[in-house]
Amino acid sequence: MRRLDQDRRWTSEALVSLPARSASPGVELARRGGLAMLLLTIVVVLVYLDRDSYNDTSDGTVGLIDAIYYATVTITTTGYGDITPVAAHARVLNAIIVTPLRIGFLVLLVGTTLEVLANQGRQIYRDRRWRSGMRNHVVVVGYGTKGRSAVETLETNGTSPTQIVIIDDRPTAVADANVRGYAAIEGDATRRDILRRAEIARAREIVITLDRDDSAILAMLTVRQLNPSAHVVVAVREDDNASLLRQCGANVVVTSSEAVGRLLGLSATSPNIGTVIEDLLSSREGLEVGERQVTSAEAGHAPSEVEGERVIAVVRNKTLRRFYDPAVATLQTGDQVVVVRKAPGA
Repeated sequence: MRRLDQDRRWTSEALVSLPARSASPGVELARRGGLAMLLLTIVVVLVYLDRDSYNDTSDGTVGLIDAIYYATVTITTTGYGDITPVAAHARVLNAIIVTPLRIGFLVLLVGTTLEVLANQGRQIYRDRRWRSGMRNHVVVVGYGTKGRSAVETLETNGTSPTQIVIIDDRPTAVADANVRGYAAIEGDATRRDILRRAEIARAREIVITLDRDDSAILAMLTVRQLNPSAHVVVAVREDDNASLLRQCGANVVVTSSEAVGRLLGLSATSPNIGTVIEDLLSSREGLEVGERQVTSAEAGHAPSEVEGERVIAVVRNKTLRRFYDPAVATLQTGDQVVVVRKAPGA
């Protein structure tokens, strides 16, 4: 009994929503219930239109109620025998029309039960198989405008869609993520059980893009409890909350309102600068910002000598230094460089 209750809980709450989902059991039951009613209606109409060819042992006549009663007991193979076809053609119609409808009704009834059980078992199997293979993945909390842009950028920079998991409390957002090929979980990301469903403890990157700063802070605290080592990026609306999120363990905090305001100010005073920054933030066109490993051929050279790209920063020993810093005047093996380059699709 405990095992059964656990499976029910998995089916109704914990299963991840994967792309290309089949119809839910409720929808499938409703569709098949409608087909069963259609078969029953066909028998009722057939018997009522030919009611003079039937005999009722109680009063000798067959009305609409009698037709419904006869159709019900006949199509369910109960058959009490109190209403029977007496005309030859009525018996022929029962043999060639009503009997196949009766068989179809039984197949539909049994098939519905088996289909629902099979769908639930298949969904549980898919969910467990997905969880067993999900590690070093990216979890994106919040699939609004910021979340979708973050996911598109991740995919542009080489992250496989199968390694991205979306968490959002809106069914429409979950459905949209599935259509785009991402696994998604519907629920509140501040709850531990929701985060555990996304295998947050084995995630490599976590991006939090919630609409409210208090929710982002609570989600950040919960994430750090479940995964102390993942690289976490958080979007926050107010700059006053940025330091608090850093204290909670966020590796990178992006103040969305301040960033947008600065871009608006630059675009107003220096339109060309605003255009260039917007170009850098876009993907697949114009300029793009990227980070990569220094090649062996580049080691020993100055950042300005890198061909085809413009080095704007160097990461050495996990410390980011601007290109003009004397400490990174010469590139070394093991350095990471942040570069501005031509986008692949440009």
